[in-house]
Amino acid sequence: MKTTKRADGAAAKSTPQKVASAPTDTRPAAAKPKAEATEKPAAKPGVVQPVAAKPVPAKSTPVKPVSGVATESAAAVPSKPSKSARPVPDKRTSKPAPPRPAIAKVATAAQPVRASQGKVVSGLAPKKKNKSAPDAADLGGHLPAPLHVHSAPAVSVYQIYFEPGQRLQLEPEFIPYNNVGQAGALLEFSVFERLAADDGVRIAPLWGAVSWRFREKTGLAGQAHLDAIAASPGFDLYYCNPNPESEALYANFWQQGITTHPSFRELAEAVFNAGGLDPKELDDIMPSSAFSSCNYFVGSPKFWSAYLPFVRRVVDQARANLSPATLEILDSTQVDPRGLHSGATYWPFIVERMLPVFLRHAGEGIKTHKIALPTLEGRLNSHLKRLREMKDVAHRTRSLWLYSCWLHYRNLFLLQTAGREWCTRYLPSISPAEVKFW
Repeated sequence: MKTTKRADGAAAKSTPQKVASAPTDTRPAAAKPKAEATEKPAAKPGVVQPVAAKPVPAKSTPVKPVSGVATESAAAVPSKPSKSARPVPDKRTSKPAPPRPAIAKVATAAQPVRASQGKVVSGLAPKKKNKSAPDAADLGGHLPAPLHVHSAPAVSVYQIYFEPGQRLQLEPEFIPYNNVGQAGALLEFSVFERLAADDGVRIAPLWGAVSWRFREKTGLAGQAHLDAIAASPGFDLYYCNPNPESEALYANFWQQGITTHPSFRELAEAVFNAGGLDPKELDDIMPSSAFSSCNYFVGSPKFWSAYLPFVRRVVDQARANLSPATLEILDSTQVDPRGLHSGATYWPFIVERMLPVFLRHAGEGIKTHKIALPTLEGRLNSHLKRLREMKDVAHRTRSLWLYSCWLHYRNLFLLQTAGREWCTRYLPSISPAEVKFW
């Protein structure tokens, strides 16, 4: 609406006209002739005739249907105008009002919904109800409402839960995977193999599986993870590292395992020897981009068809060649002395560190993208950031001098943060005497 201004910039003011009161007809209603309803009274000078004397035909405004938005209240209970509010047109002067258009029906599925919503996968999503699937009692009487399922998603991320109570902590954008009572010795890797055995999953453009603690460990919501993948298209593997501090403090992720799992170095070396790998790789200096933990993978068929057989071959060959005494330890729960991993064996912690080994030996042509974790990155202090940068530059330039500077800086940092006793116990094992860049 435009405002008229005078030449001096001030807004022009309009002076309202005085309205004289119309003469009141005191005759009874029955005595009034019919024609008076439409006849105009004689005009008097300076008097504006009442507008209400002439009825105005009702104008109907067409209601445009909103595409893609379900208007539940309008579709279910259309509003009806009150009879008393309808004006009566004059037959002599008024034209009939155009018919009011009917409200368009809104489509049931207005927008495509991700396949992850409302779909619970148990094993390979059987058609019949799985007896182990949680019911209302398992979930405290709060089952999620059923949602629509899109038939061909670009990315399918399954989220594994091992107990009914974990179902409530899953991301709504992921596909719940019921693994209650089905956990194998290799944990997530066993789920990978079961999913890959399904034809529909195997040919999906991108698919993966993560644990029920995904948001807790990564700081990423499910939608943020999918958005990060969509923002960097064209890769065969999307992965992340929920332990970014390890990238700053250790030459590789195998050395980090030495500080958290008893006899980890000796057992990992035995698996490498028995599985046909070079145990010297356990001391390689790796860039931060090669660090990955928790098996949080989303990959293409090209990745899965190469990665799964590689890891399975190493595990099976190692189990066939290792001594019974070594296997007994590998199959025990000694790896988890603090009970943080529900009594897991050594195998999952070895398998989750196999990604860089696979990429070196059998990952030719696999294009990878590491997803950043802003929440966890924000927790790194300045020392950890500088240590990581120093190690990455040393690796990129193959500088022994810069690597030595990183090692000295790292040891001083651990002495201040972890303590002298910890350093005396672990520093000799995590400081390789031979420098070999990966």
